[in-house]
Amino acid sequence: MPKQSPAPRRPAAAAAPGGHDLPPTGRHGFASDNTAGICPEAWAALAAANRGRSPSYGNDEWTERACNRLREVFETECEVFFVFNGTAANSLALAALCQSYHSIICHDYAHVETDECGAPEFFSNGTKILVATGPGGKLDPASVEHVIRKRTDIHYPKPRVLSLTQATEWGTVYTVDELRALTGLARRHGLAVHMDGARFANAAAALAARGGVRPADFTWRVGVDVLCFGGTKNGMNTSEAVVFFNRDLAREFDYRCKQAGQLASKMRFLSAQWVGMLEGGAWLRHAAHANGMTQKLATAVRRLPGVRVLVEPEANALFVDLPPAAAAAMQARGWHFYNFIGAHGYRLMCSWDTRPADLDAFVADLRAACA
Repeated sequence: MPKQSPAPRRPAAAAAPGGHDLPPTGRHGFASDNTAGICPEAWAALAAANRGRSPSYGNDEWTERACNRLREVFETECEVFFVFNGTAANSLALAALCQSYHSIICHDYAHVETDECGAPEFFSNGTKILVATGPGGKLDPASVEHVIRKRTDIHYPKPRVLSLTQATEWGTVYTVDELRALTGLARRHGLAVHMDGARFANAAAALAARGGVRPADFTWRVGVDVLCFGGTKNGMNTSEAVVFFNRDLAREFDYRCKQAGQLASKMRFLSAQWVGMLEGGAWLRHAAHANGMTQKLATAVRRLPGVRVLVEPEANALFVDLPPAAAAAMQARGWHFYNFIGAHGYRLMCSWDTRPADLDAFVADLRAACA
């Protein structure tokens, strides 16, 4: 049997935004928001939940508080379930909306299509994913309608769900009007609406900054039936919330979670983090910080020769075209980031713990690489 990897050493602490002591983010800092650690508010909530004993499987005070806080955030009664990761959240939610002969329509860059190893199809016993298109990672209503109307005979999987990603995989954010157009189209054709919100907090922070748009305004008020609200990328650990605004669709979802190995026996350690993040508003502050760092990074790299911003950033992802030699030089210097669009299009992610010093170090190396 292979040996277990040793635990990583904790580097010396350094000052960080907000007065927290954090280790340096290192050269993995722009690869993904998954490379960031657990934020202080979630960590403190975990420590608090670790005192004494609590009932198991979600029958505890922490889980009740977390569910109630989410109902307050969304200003409505909703059914809430906590699972370990985004793939499980999306796949189980979509399976709850579909029969095996149905289909799910999503963007061709959507995570449920490109990065979940067929899990939505697996957990729904074969529901087919059909892809539509649209610029900047956003679905175009005309493309969606084309997919819906392409075939309506019994020999073709019947469209049942429209899956939206907010914020999108391209770092853009749907406006309320854009969402309303898509959900209205879905309703006219009898489709339920699922929202993949792995970076929902970043979208919420962006929309709040534009004019006070509230989470309810771009979820259930525009016709979203179920939201997979990402905690991990927002600074938590192994915790995602599946929020059913259409409570009828949540029937027996607890059984789906159990069967899929997603019912945590010590549920309080998933739910307590949400209490810590929601009760003081840390979830929005951290998301707004990540968005702000992305804007600063975009401003800095625009000034570099040969670097082109591919998509105007609206959340915490920046997509840039880099000269091949510059990309190779950055990787040789130890920087990690992913190719995403075409041969030379790369994604740079900012996180809750990204600091101005991280931006400065990256830009300085990139300037040298471009020179």
